[in-house]
Amino acid sequence: MEKDRCAVTIIHHDLIKRVEDKMISDSEAVDLAHFFKVFSDPTRVKILYVLGVQEMCVCDISYVLDVSQSAVSHQLKILRQARIVKNRRDGKVMYYSLDDDHIQSVLMKGLEHINE
Repeated sequence: MEKDRCAVTIIHHDLIKRVEDKMISDSEAVDLAHFFKVFSDPTRVKILYVLGVQEMCVCDISYVLDVSQSAVSHQLKILRQARIVKNRRDGKVMYYSLDDDHIQSVLMKGLEHINE
């Protein structure tokens, strides 16, 4: 018997049916993969963490993370396109925050997992 292989081929139709009834669609799988891909960059993760604490402008995020404003702006564009952060204008200043509470939850669950 090989490792990680069944010794015999048995199709468990009841288990397969249960999974098939709950299976996500191909488009949902693609969207979810893209969602998690956004979390694959350390700078973006730090930006999300910062915005989970406080709404901030590019200058403040840049200062906190010690990253250029250009780099922060580039990452924020990616995060906005993914609908993970939102912005609001106050005069000449653009402030950024997490799009909703789910983003904070995903980030904190991930952090909890890696710190176990």
